[in-house]
Amino acid sequence: MKFDDLDKKMRVYETAADLCVLPGMFMVARIDGRSFTRLTKNACQFEAPFDVRFRDLMVATTKSLMNCGFKVIYAYTESDEISLLFDPDERVFGRKLRKYNSTLAGEASAQFSVRLGQAASFDCRISQLPNIELVVDYFRWRNEDASRNALNSWCYWTLRKDGFSEQQATKKLLGKSVSQKNELLFQYGINFNDIPSWQRRGVGLYWGNYAKTSINPMTNTKTVARRKRIQTNYELPMKSDYGIFVESIISQSRTAGAT
Repeated sequence: MKFDDLDKKMRVYETAADLCVLPGMFMVARIDGRSFTRLTKNACQFEAPFDVRFRDLMVATTKSLMNCGFKVIYAYTESDEISLLFDPDERVFGRKLRKYNSTLAGEASAQFSVRLGQAASFDCRISQLPNIELVVDYFRWRNEDASRNALNSWCYWTLRKDGFSEQQATKKLLGKSVSQKNELLFQYGINFNDIPSWQRRGVGLYWGNYAKTSINPMTNTKTVARRKRIQTNYELPMKSDYGIFVESIISQSRTAGAT
C-alpha cells in the first residue's frame, strides 16, 4: 500500500473523536495540577496553607500560557488551577478541543516543571460558553471557590499547627458555617479579611498598553510606540464587583479588536 493511501486510511481513526467549538462561542480552559497535594506538601514542602513561592510559580506558568500562541483575553489563577479566556475569534487548530486540551496541559506541565526543578503535570478541560453573562459567571464561580478554599485551608492548617491531627482537624471543621470558621480563626487571633488578597481572591492577568519611547535611526528623532504587556493583579475585587471587572476586560478587548 502506498504511503498516501495508508496515511488516509489511518487518519480516520486518529480524528474520529475530533470535536470543534462552534464559531462565536467563548472558550474557557481550566488547567488543574495533578496530585499537587503530594507535590506541594511532601515533595517540595511549601509553607501551608499558602506559599508565595508557589503563587509565583503559578503566575509565571500562567504568563507562559498567555504567550504560547493563543489569543488569551484574561487569565485567572488560584491554588493549583489556571483559567484562560480566549478571544471568541480564536481559530488556532481549527478550534479542535483535543488540540487545545493536549497543548495547554503539556505547556503548563513543561513550564511549571522547569521552574520547579522536578516533574509536575496538569490536565485541561474546555468550557464552551455562548454569551458574556456565562463567561462572567464562570470567573465569579472560580473567584468564590478561591475564597471558600482559602477559608477552609486557613482553618485546617491553623488547627494542625496547634497540634490537631489530620482526622481531628477535619472532624472539627465538619459542618461548620462560614461565620463559624471565621470565628474559629478569630480565636487564634486571625482576621480572615486581613489575609493577603491573593490568597482569598486569586490572581488576575490581562493585557495592558504602555508607551515605549525609542529613537528613529533614520531621522534621529524620538518616537513613541504603543506596546502590550501582561498586567498582574493581586488585589482582585469580589462577588458582583469582580463580575463587573471581568466584563470590562472583555469589553475592552472587543473594542481594541474593532479598531
